[in-house]
Amino acid sequence: MTDTTDSTDTTAPQASRTSVAAVIYNPIKVDLDAIKAVVSAEQQAAGWGETLYFETSVEDPGQGVTKKAIEAGADMVIVAGGDGTVRAAAEAIHDTEATLALLPSGTGNLLARNLDLTLDDLEHSIHSAFSGKDRDVDLGLIDIRHGDDSLTEHVFLVMAGLGLDAKMLANTDEDLKAKVGWLAYVGAIFKALTDKNELRVRYRLDSSRTKSVRAHTIIVGNCGSLQANVLLLPEAAVDDGKFDILILRPENPFHWMQITFKILWENGVLHRTKLGRKLPTKEVKALNYVKGTSLTMQLSRAEEIELDGDGMGTAKAVRIKIKPAGLTVRVPKDA
Repeated sequence: MTDTTDSTDTTAPQASRTSVAAVIYNPIKVDLDAIKAVVSAEQQAAGWGETLYFETSVEDPGQGVTKKAIEAGADMVIVAGGDGTVRAAAEAIHDTEATLALLPSGTGNLLARNLDLTLDDLEHSIHSAFSGKDRDVDLGLIDIRHGDDSLTEHVFLVMAGLGLDAKMLANTDEDLKAKVGWLAYVGAIFKALTDKNELRVRYRLDSSRTKSVRAHTIIVGNCGSLQANVLLLPEAAVDDGKFDILILRPENPFHWMQITFKILWENGVLHRTKLGRKLPTKEVKALNYVKGTSLTMQLSRAEEIELDGDGMGTAKAVRIKIKPAGLTVRVPKDA
């Protein structure tokens, strides 16, 4: 008699796959041996497999090696670098199931600051990666039509900027920045401030009608805080499903004084206290805030553009939209 019994035991428990992490690191900014020592201890304590390591380069600032890490089976990508390296890695991660963990290094680390993560603490950052929890954050998606008519697609986590900040980055000496950090921007800021050219932009926010504006600077932000505790976008949140737009239109030194007062005092001091938020504030004509989920801009000529602190060349048109909860980031369990 033929045995028709199915020999496959479908009730047997399936072996669970061991999670694997990958470290994407900028070799100029990190101590790899120190990272490996801490990672080895934390991965073992958490029951993870052997961590993979991928080095960024000038030719590949993070996108390519992050794709290789994910293809190699990484469930979590730990980025050891500044905001530029994080942004590059996020371009490869955001359409996958992998999570992003931050090991802050560099001069900015604005995403880490806005997530209230610990800076300059290797042990705490690695421990949070392996034993923390997931937090979903929004992602900015941007298409850039460059001055040479080429089209590129990118993501950003912190800010996209046209005008002052983009020109400042274009004018910054990278060798000096590596030596003295943010002090290198002082001369570049002065040079950008003395630039008399203004942005002439036709834009459309969400489904509203197309408008025209002349501006000194336009910033589209997913995060609000800068270095030195400067709160540039007081209502920005990394997980509210919207981006905040700042338009600067100063016409004289008095306008710059108004802008400085509003950003440093009203935003930086009053807005951070419960009582201060209840006090009336005066609108400044030279500074406007708006919110949205999609934005298209057509410029009268190609202008410098930056994403998360990296110069991206020139742009004569951009299209930006928000991807709510577009990226999963590891944060401390008690965050």
